[in-house]
Amino acid sequence: MRLRLKLPIVLVNALTICALLVGPAGAELPSDSERGPQVATLTVPASKHWVWVNDFVFPHMADGMAYLIDGDSGRYLGTLSTGYSFAHVLLSRDSRLIYSPETYFARGTRGKRTDVVTLYDAGTLKVAGEIAIPPKRSSNLPMIANAVLTDDDRFLLIYNFNPAQSVTVVDTTLRKFVREIETPGCALVYPTGPRSFFSVCGDGSLSLVDLDDSGAAHQKRSQPLFNMAADPVTEKAVRIGRVWYFVSFAGRIYPLTVGPQQAAMGQSWWLTSDAERKADWRPGGIQQLAVNSQKSQLYAIMHRGGVETHKDPGKDVWVFDLSTRQRVQQFALKNLASSIQLSSDSQPLLYSIFIDGTDLDIYDAASGKLLRSVEHVGTTPTIMVTP
Repeated sequence: MRLRLKLPIVLVNALTICALLVGPAGAELPSDSERGPQVATLTVPASKHWVWVNDFVFPHMADGMAYLIDGDSGRYLGTLSTGYSFAHVLLSRDSRLIYSPETYFARGTRGKRTDVVTLYDAGTLKVAGEIAIPPKRSSNLPMIANAVLTDDDRFLLIYNFNPAQSVTVVDTTLRKFVREIETPGCALVYPTGPRSFFSVCGDGSLSLVDLDDSGAAHQKRSQPLFNMAADPVTEKAVRIGRVWYFVSFAGRIYPLTVGPQQAAMGQSWWLTSDAERKADWRPGGIQQLAVNSQKSQLYAIMHRGGVETHKDPGKDVWVFDLSTRQRVQQFALKNLASSIQLSSDSQPLLYSIFIDGTDLDIYDAASGKLLRSVEHVGTTPTIMVTP
């Protein structure tokens, strides 16, 4: 009598896989030295067509993330883990360092709070340093004006709200916290020169701040320049040179020319015609404006809705010539967008993403043609940053 042994199919499959892995008799696996860790590095300076997509990670805010995408190929290039209530990374002008204001708690979601500015090497994305700052960094829906570098990269400025309002000043050369500037009643940070910035105050005035080499502040308060009651503006301004372009909930552009010690409001103008306003067209989104400084053009996410929808996404982008204040182009997006950004080169790409959808869409900014989409970029993507 012969016994026939029938192995379970799972075991047979496992044995087959093992045989395939072992291969022919005498074959050897690579030695540790041959297959040792492989470390990739990024090109420095960065490509103008790379984009950092910053992720607030709203469902689990302790795990902020930043993703680096190549706009030309759609490839992921790197990821940073950036802590609780993350806003966005800041890129040095020589593209060698990445600054990230971050918050951590000793026990993950509770315990002693520690705020730091983490410095990452732009080539390896490894931590290159860490600067302790006061645990006061504002925790709000991410905005570009939460943190900025002065135009000479000497100082990193971070908006605080606890609930007193102030600005943390970090010396990037000495790599240390140098002081806190009180800005009562005034919020966020907008650079205006090598060592200067302003904050917007509740009555429509500006707090103008000029810094010396040590980071000491010389402050001046302007007269009210915005009528916050009649036509409130969003904080989502964009800049070309000395001019900051603010937009109101209704869609009116306010060009603000600002220096270290003075500010002047230019003639305001509408993104929409009378008929379009009657049809409730208005800008909206988290990062709703972008600029092409080389062509002096303004891009805006547009949608239809009431005044309370100024944060809503849209599927239309309108393009305006800032010198003539005329719309020169408009095109429909593939997907809803709450944020747009442009690359800063002579043939710019337009990036769009939606906080409730994770596909990054990449367009030719001149024609509005969709070039490619990158799926599953983060969880709740907000602000985009380009070199």
